[in-house]
Amino acid sequence: MPLIRSWVTSANSKETPFPLNNLPYGVFSIGGASPICGVAIGDMILDVAACEAAGLINLGVEPVFQLPAWNPLMAQGPDSWAALRRILVELLEEGSSHRNDIEQFLVRQADVEMHMPFRVGEFTDFYASRHHATNVGTMFRGPENALPPNWLHIPIGYNGRASTVVVSKTPITRPSGQIKAPDADMPSFGPCERLDFELELGAIVGCSSKMGCPVSVQQADDMIFGYVLLNDWSARDIQAWEYQPLGPFQAKAFATSISPWIVTKAALEAFRMPSPAQVKPLLPYLQEPGPMLYDIALEVALAPTGKPATVLTRTNYKQMYYSAAQQLTHHASSGCAMSVGDLLGSGTISGSGKSERGSLLELSWGGTEPLTLDTGETRRFIEDGDTVTLTGAALGDGYQIGFGACAGTVLPAIPYP
Repeated sequence: MPLIRSWVTSANSKETPFPLNNLPYGVFSIGGASPICGVAIGDMILDVAACEAAGLINLGVEPVFQLPAWNPLMAQGPDSWAALRRILVELLEEGSSHRNDIEQFLVRQADVEMHMPFRVGEFTDFYASRHHATNVGTMFRGPENALPPNWLHIPIGYNGRASTVVVSKTPITRPSGQIKAPDADMPSFGPCERLDFELELGAIVGCSSKMGCPVSVQQADDMIFGYVLLNDWSARDIQAWEYQPLGPFQAKAFATSISPWIVTKAALEAFRMPSPAQVKPLLPYLQEPGPMLYDIALEVALAPTGKPATVLTRTNYKQMYYSAAQQLTHHASSGCAMSVGDLLGSGTISGSGKSERGSLLELSWGGTEPLTLDTGETRRFIEDGDTVTLTGAALGDGYQIGFGACAGTVLPAIPYP
């Protein structure tokens, strides 16, 4: 698909992550004003709440932009999602007769503060990259037993905490918890010493399903409203002690960061990719009717306090073994009800090469191979004051579909009372 040109000239640059082809959804505020819904276009944001109030956006239903979240639009379903996109393109495309009406509702992105773009219902994190699972399994169990017996048959996941899903730039306090050294008789309680990032993509559920009713992979794909970048921060030393037999708990519950813009599924349609060849045939309910992954280039950078960032990894979402639609299908397969605003983390996205690994656990091979930053410093895991930034974009012909940055700066642990 070629670039769709806009009368907002900054949207026509190949450098902007927000051309008219994208139109991602966010929530912003200016000064001390209340947060409102907006759509990114070039270096500007369109105030869609004001456009709705002025009658420029009318979806034929009750007002949907009066709350600072995109959940009301999600609840209207795919027909309304498509109608809004058509209206926005008509208002913003080059030569639009609505330019004079719309210009007053544009604000500069540089002047705003971004907020959570939607209300998170439930949060589920998966473990769906074969390269990541193989690397981690090799470290702890050896290459012969790297993948659990069920891994090639089922998208493994766990229920996380929606209460600590936060928008980009929210500071992340280093967690504390129980840690047991290999040579210790008893665990101790204290700050995490092996803090890590996890490069993920988050899928947002836009349609609900009823308790007791499974959904097909195609139905699951239709239910997905859009995607965000997601960093599921991980306390590796806390996790190593607590995870058996039930999996992650406090090691993951302390924070999950997301990017401020929801990139809709419609914006990514031109970048669909088939899943990699399956090592073993999947059961029929998990088989995909068509391409369900996306060609999205991803990057992670780390910057010590007051110093330039070093790119740690570059990889691509198209290398995942299980798609978000398969994950959602499996989630609902038992009859688990899915709700508008549920968030599904893809799991760490890693490629086959060392420079494509999506966590420090892999990049430093459990801390045994420290990374040297461009500043000359080394890192095994994240230190206090470090800022970790995730970026990503689907790359078109002369344009890109970007997500904005997903960043977080780590603060020292708070002493236990």
